[in-house]
Amino acid sequence: MSNVVIVGVQWGDEGKGKIVDLLARQIDYVVRFQGGNNAGHTVIVDGKKAALHLVPSGILHEGKICLIGNGVVLDPVVFTQELDTLIAQGVDVSPSRLKISGKTHLIMPYHKALDQARENKLEKGQKIGTTGRGIGPCYEDKVARVGVRASDLTDPELLRAKIAAALKEKNVLFTALYGMEPLSVDAVFDEVMAAAPRVVPHLTDVSSDLQQAWKEGKSVLFEGAQGIHLDIDHGTYPFVTSSNTVSGNAAAGCGIGPNRLDRIIGILKAYTTRVGEGPFPTELNDATGDLLRANGGEFGVTTGRPRRCGWQDIVILRESARLNGLTDIALTKLDVLSGFDEIKICVAYDYQGRRMDYPPQESGALERVTPIYESVPGWKEDITACKTWDELPEAARAYVLRLEELSGVPVSMVSVGPDRNQTIFR
Repeated sequence: MSNVVIVGVQWGDEGKGKIVDLLARQIDYVVRFQGGNNAGHTVIVDGKKAALHLVPSGILHEGKICLIGNGVVLDPVVFTQELDTLIAQGVDVSPSRLKISGKTHLIMPYHKALDQARENKLEKGQKIGTTGRGIGPCYEDKVARVGVRASDLTDPELLRAKIAAALKEKNVLFTALYGMEPLSVDAVFDEVMAAAPRVVPHLTDVSSDLQQAWKEGKSVLFEGAQGIHLDIDHGTYPFVTSSNTVSGNAAAGCGIGPNRLDRIIGILKAYTTRVGEGPFPTELNDATGDLLRANGGEFGVTTGRPRRCGWQDIVILRESARLNGLTDIALTKLDVLSGFDEIKICVAYDYQGRRMDYPPQESGALERVTPIYESVPGWKEDITACKTWDELPEAARAYVLRLEELSGVPVSMVSVGPDRNQTIFR
């Protein structure tokens, strides 16, 4: 199989973990290239559920090499906890098959404290909806060139000096602005160094590893975390994550050339969801939205927060296709739409009296659009046991074909249930 990039084309939670897990059977390496443990992937294999937050989803396949790239921010404490969980489930997470770039930045205790303090101080309506896991402040320090990198765990003296320098500034914020107690250099150092023996054996040069893999004829899957419309540049700013989630960042986030990215698969949920704050044009604040949430189990893997639910938004999908160069779509959770008499699709927006096929780019404009819907017939049949395209009800097939027509991107996979076997290839 060629090298593949997996991205979510909505606001996250599209089912990327399942598709990564499914394709990993044919892939040699799986690489995570951005985000942190604010993302969660649920993978169900033979009825057993595994929730992954930092470790690439390919870890559940024996013999696959999983890499965490330099574009990721890694909480060393959370990483060790995830290792323990996977070990208890009998998963091989040895350093020979799970590796971390030495350039990966570490989420420190003061990043998490700052993240939570900021969000708590914001008034209602100003809150970003952060998970409070320190991702944003960690990326801030990375860009400010004062961050701690995974390789620093091999040099305790350097690590302590970096912590001391960081707390000179951070403690002023904690005490003067947020009314908190200052953090101790020793306490932060001890907490992070306690995880070092578990992290350091996994350190590697991801860029070199990938170069060697291609020399040996291996294939690579690049695993994105949050959805495209949470991208720091191209998402619904400021209600976004702190990294670039677009497919192009697979190159920067791993240290490889963009010419290595052969196939770009967009993961699209059959309806739309969003967690946290921010505009959501097709959101359903009614019984239909509640039904989608209940039937789809729409609660965050990492946070447990209920997801906001709404109809499919083709405008958002078209923008994702444009930003990522999508080659094809993997459609997930089609089974959740079973039972509806009518299904709506947002085909365009009305914005200030103009019909728009792509999102308006002005700041805050997405909050002021009105969806233009078309309706298609629903279906009553339970489709979770369907194994082939032809077994799907005619209305379900027509819905998928309409999404293709409206977006201009072919649908190559259709998921009709959470298990990896509940997938139809076209």
